[in-house]
This record gives sequence, C-alpha cells and structure tokens, in this order.
Amino acid sequence: MSTKQVRVLVLVCSTRPGALGPAVGAWLTETITPRAAELGAELVPVALADLGLPFLDEEEHPSSGVYRNEHTRRWSAIVDAADGVIVVTPEYNYGMPASLKNALDYLSREWAWKPVGFVSYGNTSAGTRSVQHAKQVVTTLRLVPLGATVALRIADAVQDGEVRPAPAAGMAAIDVLDELVRVAHALRPMREQARPESVAGPEPGSYLRRLTPDDAPEVTVLQRCCWVDEALANDPGTVPALHESVEQVREWLADWDAVGLWRDGRLLGMVRTRRVEAEWHVGRLGVSPDLRGRGLGRWLLRTAEAVADPACRRIVLSTGAGSRNNIALYRSEGYDPAPLPGEDGTIRLTKEPVRTG
Repeated sequence: MSTKQVRVLVLVCSTRPGALGPAVGAWLTETITPRAAELGAELVPVALADLGLPFLDEEEHPSSGVYRNEHTRRWSAIVDAADGVIVVTPEYNYGMPASLKNALDYLSREWAWKPVGFVSYGNTSAGTRSVQHAKQVVTTLRLVPLGATVALRIADAVQDGEVRPAPAAGMAAIDVLDELVRVAHALRPMREQARPESVAGPEPGSYLRRLTPDDAPEVTVLQRCCWVDEALANDPGTVPALHESVEQVREWLADWDAVGLWRDGRLLGMVRTRRVEAEWHVGRLGVSPDLRGRGLGRWLLRTAEAVADPACRRIVLSTGAGSRNNIALYRSEGYDPAPLPGEDGTIRLTKEPVRTG
C-alpha cells in the first residue's frame, strides 16, 4: 500500500442559513480527527456555503477543464488536491440538496477515482434517500461510493441544539474514514494515471510522472534493488544509492527534477536531471531488475535528454568504471566512446544534445 498521506475533503453541503450541516460537520471532524492522525490522513473541512458557487455558469463543458471563472478554478483546486471526500448532506424532498448537485456538476476529471463516503442527517429516513440519490450522480463522475455510511436521525442525534448522537454513530464515522483511506490508497494509481501531466509509458498500463519528496520510500527501495549489480562491479562503498536513508533521498528529490515510471502503484524505474552551469546532468537511471532487457532504461534516458535545457552545451552522466553494461548502453546512445575519469571510481560520459527545429 502507498505510504503517501491521504487528504480527505470533509464537505458540508447545506447552504441554508441556520442549517444543521455545519454542526454535523464539526461533530464528524472532531470524532474522526484522532483516527485520522493514526492513519496519517489530513482532514480538510470545506463548507459549500463559504465557497459561493453560483449555479453552473461555465461556458465550456466541465470535461474540457477550461474554466473562465475564478470561483470555478478555486473549487477545482480544492477537489483536485483531495484523495477522497466525505459528504455531509441533508435530505431535501427525497433527494440531495441542489447545492451538492451543482458543486458536483461544476467539475469532471477532478472527481475521478476518488472514494466518497456519506454522512447524512434528516428526520424519518435520516437522510438516506439523499445518499441514494447522490450515488447515482457520483458514480457517473467516476467517484467510488463506500459501503460504510453514517445516517443521523435528527430527533435522536440533536440534544439541546447540539449534535450528540449515540456512541455507535461515532464508531460508524470512524469506519467510514478507515474504508475511505484504504480505498484511496488502492485507487491512487488510477488517479495519477488520469492526471493530464502523466505520460503513457512503454509498458502496458505504465505511466510517467514527476517524483516528489513524498515518493522517497518507494525510490529508496528501488535504488537498493537496482544498484546491487553496480556495487558488485565496482567498490560497494562508492555507490551512494545503496547507502542513502529515506530522509537523504527525500532531500535530493527536492533538489533534482526526477521522474518515475509507475504501474499499478509500483515504481518500475526512474531518472533524475538538473542543469549545472552549461551542462545537463542525468543521474540515478535505474530499472527494477526483473524488468531489465525491455528497453525501459533506454526509454527513460531518452526522456531525460528530451527535456534538456536548451542553453546547455552538453549532457553529462556518470557510472561506475566497472559497469560494462551501463557503459555499453550509453555509448550506443551516442555518448563519447572515451569516458573521462570521475571521482571515487566513477567515469563521466558526455554528448551534445540533439537540437530540433
């Protein structure tokens, strides 16, 4: 399972002045906050009443992602940053409130492959008919409804104007959070692959995306798998990738432009780049040992070269002096046949970047 933090949007939907929704949302947030800390989840409370979304007023279809209005862009950013949603909703006339339907209709891609849980409240049905109505809509947007729910009957849950439901409701709320976090982790690869900045990879179902410091655990594991052969062919003490801690990896991920090739939540390969004066440095090119021989390393190398800063006069990479396979690969890709000695038993290979246009 992914080690990344899950961001949970707690969405209070009623916009009616004096509505019970904010109190229900406050009870929910207070109830599940300790469990969220245990799960490493971040709760982000948002009230639709505070957003001021008018009835859908965008000219382009939401699937285009072209937003003319600032309120739409703000709403898009909030939803896009979330990994899952807990909807706090009343029931209006056997259905969800128009404010929720409108908020859903504003966006498209931002909702896809995120789990959604429901906390409903009402009188006779405790808001459950609102949830059934909403589920028809959210599934169309590729949101994934959870099985766990919370349904509060107002007469039982509100005492002296305060939301104080029975302890069983609090346990049910924690169940919603637990299930949402598990599903959010499981769906993360689908969310990432659907993002517009992701690039289809050479393996079926694989995709390339930028690596961030949050990816440090996965990068650390891949490094220790990939650089064993490098250590055997050279002095193991000269292979930093085998000795770096997760925190050290996190630090260089913040300084380098690194990309990773992923499939189904697994990091298959990676490479990092950055400009150093007039040189474009390429490093940490690695592919999981069980996938070698499929051209993934060559594909990642060419990807790194393709984004070279136009102002750079040459591309530079280093490898162990005894790493014959690496040297053969780099020479076949046009790097100089006579590598230059580097530091700690490494060699430097260079080539001029390919200019197009």
